[in-house]
This record gives sequence, structure tokens and C-alpha cells, in this order.
Amino acid sequence: MQKTILFDLDGTLIDSTDAIVEGFKVAYSNFNLIAPKDEEIIKLIGYPLDIMFEKLGVRGDVWDYVGAYKEHYRVISKQKTTLLPFAKEAIEKAATYARLGIVTTKTARYSQELLEHMNIMHHFEILIGRESVENPKPHPEPILKAMSILEANPQFSWMVGDTILDLEAAKKAGIFSVGVLCGYGEKEELQKYSKHIKNNSLEAVEFINSL
Repeated sequence: MQKTILFDLDGTLIDSTDAIVEGFKVAYSNFNLIAPKDEEIIKLIGYPLDIMFEKLGVRGDVWDYVGAYKEHYRVISKQKTTLLPFAKEAIEKAATYARLGIVTTKTARYSQELLEHMNIMHHFEILIGRESVENPKPHPEPILKAMSILEANPQFSWMVGDTILDLEAAKKAGIFSVGVLCGYGEKEELQKYSKHIKNNSLEAVEFINSL
């Protein structure tokens, strides 16, 4: 049975920290507010934008802030986003033995544009973004939707991600997971949801291939 590997994006395959932080600062500036400190924004990366703004204390309609963020983010994202070390090699290696998908809380449309810009989108059969589902990670819906479209067998399916959101969603969806330390999650937290923790996505892909 062919394996299926679903990847998170931010902190797993790409580094878009600068673009995300800048987008938040512009959104706050648009409403004449002082933006939170960079580290306060960074520790929430992985959550959907509306939840990030809420956790950062925004009151009122968070979607106004999300709109302002997206308007700026789309302009700068390609220039201020890079593939993480070993990510390209991980994707190419995984494509030799598994079917691949992306499951992210980023907007699917912008994610696809980014991956096409990086010339790696062709490796992925499915991309599930925030607007693709009602309930984002850590709810299992995004993973279950990807699995359904791919007609994947849970016994041979894996989620690779850098936060507990990814690993918790995988557990709830009934598939395996590998946590990676190249992103925003802490090892001690990741270990609560997966016994498989690797330094980066390439190590994760090589581990999955070895099984």
C-alpha cells in the first residue's frame, strides 16, 4: 500500500516569519494601534489568523484585521518567504514513495501561489487551507478532508508538522504523525502528541520511508 504524507507549511516546509510579523504590524497600524511584540506574534504562528488576533487581544471584528493583514501579506509574501533548510530535498524524497498533500491554516489560495512561486506545488495532489474547512487544526476536519479526497488509508498515512496543532489533529484523525523542530513548537510540547520527533522535514521523510 502506497503511503500518504500530509505536510504543514509554516515552520515545517517554509519560513514566512518576517512576512507574517510585518502583516500583523501593518494590520495594527491601519487601525492606529500599537502592534504586539514580535515574539508574541511568533509564538502563535500555526493558529488561524482570526484566532491569532483574538489571542493578541483584538476586540471587535477581528475579520477587519484579518482583511488588512491579507491585503499586505499577499504583496510581500513571495519576497519574504523561503523554503526551510532541507525542505526541498524532503519533498522530492517523499514524492518518490508517497502521495503528498498540504494541510495548513494559511489561506489555500495564497499558499498555492507561494508553492507555485517556489516551483514545488506540482509535487502535491491536494492543498487544504483555512477556507477549505469549517474547523481548522487541531480539529481533525482538514486532515480527514485531505484523506477523503486522496482516498488514503489511515494505516499508511502521516502528518508532518511543527506544532501541537498538527500532531493533535493527526491523532484525532486516526493517522500517524512526526513532529519537527525546525519551526515554532517546543520539543517537550510536541512529545505529548507524538513519539516521533525529528529535527526537520527531511529527517521525518526518511524516517517514514524506513518503516
